[in-house]
Amino acid sequence: MDFDHHLTELSASSPCIPSGEDFHFYYKFTEFRRPIEEIARRTQSMLNRIGSAENIWGRGSAFPADVDDAYEWLVNANDDVFELVDELVDELRRIMKEEGVEFENELEEKTKVPFHIPTIKKPQYAYNIVVDNANQPFEHVLLEKSEDGQRFIHPLEKFSVLDFVDKENIEDILPIKPLSIECTPFKLVEEVKGLKELAATLSTVNEFAVDLEHNHYRSFQGLTCLMQISTRTEDFVIDTLKVRNHVGPYLREVFKDPTKKKVMHGADRDILWLQRDFGIYVCNMFDTGQASRVLKMERYSLQHLLQHFCGITANKEYQNADWRLRPLPDVMLRCNCVLNLSHC
Repeated sequence: MDFDHHLTELSASSPCIPSGEDFHFYYKFTEFRRPIEEIARRTQSMLNRIGSAENIWGRGSAFPADVDDAYEWLVNANDDVFELVDELVDELRRIMKEEGVEFENELEEKTKVPFHIPTIKKPQYAYNIVVDNANQPFEHVLLEKSEDGQRFIHPLEKFSVLDFVDKENIEDILPIKPLSIECTPFKLVEEVKGLKELAATLSTVNEFAVDLEHNHYRSFQGLTCLMQISTRTEDFVIDTLKVRNHVGPYLREVFKDPTKKKVMHGADRDILWLQRDFGIYVCNMFDTGQASRVLKMERYSLQHLLQHFCGITANKEYQNADWRLRPLPDVMLRCNCVLNLSHC
């Protein structure tokens, strides 16, 4: 297996692993302990392979045993690999130019999509964002306290179990053909006024799709940089760096409204980021990633679902771009609209 496949599998596994006391409890059982030990073995094997390949990027030391040193070593090695790729691309361009061969536009375009831009000013400083870097498990934030002040009130605790059950009869629902991107109005929300208008729009619909773009590279907790929301007829991209403190107050109620369906794909992380960064809690969610598994589809990716059900070929080129970039290029904004699920 290659490194990318290892990393993808390990990243997908990590959110499902219990932590703290729960981990020690489950570890007593063979059914849990064996796959965990296998993950640990494969992880160590992958790290050893990375360490043994130091001659590729010319690092002066093997993979360190200390955890903190190992993390820094991997970050530096990652930077070195990207620099090496850039050097090779430049060399290829030079050689092809000398031989009179036109450089492939696709490759040249991909070099314009930065994974990390070190010159970008940290959003915390640029937009006065207060970030909690406490090294402790996630806690619910921005919640009201009970009358006696002894505990926080979870926004969804007042609902009954029935409020979390989809009451629609699926057999009576007919597929709705999505509008084309060209026929769908788009709005970039960068001010409180735009958030207010968006909240008013969402109050009139029964369903909307949601997706987040998050930056975590070289960041302890990471930041949500963009939120995409789409109805059947409109697309919205919220600059959550510029209006971070206002997203929750304006959108919190509509997200917890059990009468409105929120369509998301592989929402495990998105749910955490919504709660952590904006105090937003979701009631009545349909996860297309989970649905694709229930239906035992050939693949579970959003890219496959868009192609299978909507006939849309998704451009994933910008998936790992640096979403802190401001102003955002039009092509990155358009890419977000295409990938959102509302058009299905």
